[in-house]
Amino acid sequence: MFYPFKFQPIPKHRIWGGNKLKVNLNKPFKENKIGESWEISTVPGDVSVVSNGYFVGKNLQELIDNYPIEMLGEKIYKRYGTNFPLLIKFIDAQSDLSIQLHPNDVLAKQRHNSLGKEEMWYIMEAEPNSRLMFGFNQKLNPETYSKHLKNNTLESVLHYENVKSDDVFHIPTGRVHAIGGGILLAEIQQSSDVTYRLYDYNRKDENGNLRELHTELALDAIDFEIPNQFKTDFDSVENKVIKIVESQYFTTNLFHLNQKMKFQNSKKNETFTIYICVSGKATLKNDNFEIELNKGESVLIPAIIDQYEIDPPTEVKLLQVFP
Repeated sequence: MFYPFKFQPIPKHRIWGGNKLKVNLNKPFKENKIGESWEISTVPGDVSVVSNGYFVGKNLQELIDNYPIEMLGEKIYKRYGTNFPLLIKFIDAQSDLSIQLHPNDVLAKQRHNSLGKEEMWYIMEAEPNSRLMFGFNQKLNPETYSKHLKNNTLESVLHYENVKSDDVFHIPTGRVHAIGGGILLAEIQQSSDVTYRLYDYNRKDENGNLRELHTELALDAIDFEIPNQFKTDFDSVENKVIKIVESQYFTTNLFHLNQKMKFQNSKKNETFTIYICVSGKATLKNDNFEIELNKGESVLIPAIIDQYEIDPPTEVKLLQVFP
């Protein structure tokens, strides 16, 4: 009855979006300037709908409500109830995103009745000289930060990183950040859509209006500490489990496979698993199912499924995610 679920991607029009989600990842979007494809979501108003198999047309929240242990696993159900804790996206930044941050669980609960929004990025493609913004380049406090914001000099105190494909960045709550133009990435985050926009280059939207800033809300949400590490380091080894991010909210492993790999789920009935294909393609299969996963696709494996194999025809890079 249960099998790996694929979902209809949810397009998000963004002022900074481009066409790579359609062209490079084969998303069935008709509109232009689509900046985000929400792959697996239960955010109210944007709940993913199953696109394959017996449950086609059902939405993810329905499945969780009806089969919480089978879908989420006992451990996740005890922690989150029937609330799905993650949100999976692909992002195409044709131009720079605003300078922004996300609040932690405490602030998000108090102000928005939401989870906080810790996240990570896996860079899939990056045009030459692409860069992103990550933290500050010097020690600030609320007063010095506010002065730079008022004087329109905030960009001078931000830390910028040139990026290439396969780079990874882990963004804890409170960390000021922005994706730069020319970057296509996979994003893994807590299930939250709360963003505080600090600065937007005085950019106007398609109606000629300046976009809303969240200056006051952001002030006590900012982490002013300079990170010990900006980019996440890891060693890429073929046909091995490579742990790239481990936090209290999610663990992400990278698999670079050029041969079959069998998986025995040691966490059966504890947690679900998500795979995000960032390069190549593969088939996920066992005696009960066979699911093809191509670049730019994601799949949710319910907690009740205990064993399967991943078989790439040539090679594949997959992000494996669980809460």
